[in-house]
Amino acid sequence: MELFIHPPRDTWNSITARPAFENEALELTVKDILKQVKTRGDEALLEYTRAFDNPNSTNIAVNPDEIAAAESYISEDLKHAIVTAIKNITTFHARQEEIPSVTETQYGVKCWRKSVAIEKVGIYIPGGTAPLFSTVLMLAIPAKLAGCKEIILCTPEGKSGHIHPAILYAAQKTGVTSIYKIGGAQAIAAMAYGTKTVPFVYKIFGPGNQYVTKAKMLVNAEGVAIDMPAGPSEVMVVADETAHPSFIAADLLSQCEHGSDSQAILLTHSQTIAEQTLAEVEKQLKTLSRKNLAESSTKNSKIIVLPNQQDIIDFMNDYAAEHLILSVENAFQFSKHVKNAGSVFLGNFSPESVGDYASGTNHTLPTNRYAKAYSGVSLDSFVKKITFQEITQEGLQGIGPIVETLAMAESLDAHKHAVSIRLQYIAQQKNKPNEHII
Repeated sequence: MELFIHPPRDTWNSITARPAFENEALELTVKDILKQVKTRGDEALLEYTRAFDNPNSTNIAVNPDEIAAAESYISEDLKHAIVTAIKNITTFHARQEEIPSVTETQYGVKCWRKSVAIEKVGIYIPGGTAPLFSTVLMLAIPAKLAGCKEIILCTPEGKSGHIHPAILYAAQKTGVTSIYKIGGAQAIAAMAYGTKTVPFVYKIFGPGNQYVTKAKMLVNAEGVAIDMPAGPSEVMVVADETAHPSFIAADLLSQCEHGSDSQAILLTHSQTIAEQTLAEVEKQLKTLSRKNLAESSTKNSKIIVLPNQQDIIDFMNDYAAEHLILSVENAFQFSKHVKNAGSVFLGNFSPESVGDYASGTNHTLPTNRYAKAYSGVSLDSFVKKITFQEITQEGLQGIGPIVETLAMAESLDAHKHAVSIRLQYIAQQKNKPNEHII
């Protein structure tokens, strides 16, 4: 990891530039995959699966027997851990439900907003170097709580022809309705366009490599909603003299082991903490089973020493980290300075990995500075917010003239007429003589 001491402000962005893979060849490749799946459906999906995942693949759908059998391949400890994580994630996300509240903006004019579930959603779970069954929990649980009728999951099969049993177990426990053995950009295409086997969805969620990310961006441009733009994983640790260098190093490396394109940043005003952390990173790196991957990621990672707290706050908010750990004295008070971050971890005993798995918050978060404008996945991600209004005759008499004036000012005569014709009707009804039956 490279160490920077008091770098000038005009170098901050270049120092922490995220790893970039964007190029014209990538886009052309992904566009061709999308086109092939859109036009050839299951045939194209099987070709890609045989080429990239399992050369002997014959069926992309996971059958119920495979799902039921998965439980027998999982240890009791892992099952208990998954069930505990489900409980915590469910508890946190269930509290996000919005109860409709009717507001009378003026007499006779009532407005309210209601959350309505997106009927069909798709979840992508990468295969790659780790079975991310935790992401199944993070996406399927809020989808189920929101009331989504169809929850489609795509994930690549291994060369053995099987999906990792923990992914199948997590999917079964969280209400996923169907599972398909498809990976990469072709999985995104299948969920975006639909095939004979795979139903299309209205919104696609989940992380992935540069091909998956590009596919999501391209289908989004065609009208299929996605959770958020996403890039490689990242963490920033803000630390002072009260932090533990061994803890910091562990947090940095936990992010580095995600992939060679991940980025970890330590931000501190203490050169001592910086140097001790650097030594700890080197020490702990040697013990990791994914040492080569983490070591590659450290080349993207930095330790930055800044002279004062205001510089640290400015740098922190400009970086807009996916994961932000505040290893500082009175972390709660310091957290009030946070303006841009995906998820924040307060104090020396709140490692980012707890949020990744089981504390309850969601780990599907904006990266690449998108935290300046995007939120992480939540219950809201799986619903549409529909507004309603109900106006009585008396209410229209009160607000109608206002609308007529505004519509005329914009030269929209038909808008004005839609109000005026009703006001005339109300006036006519009021002016009718009362009829009495003798």
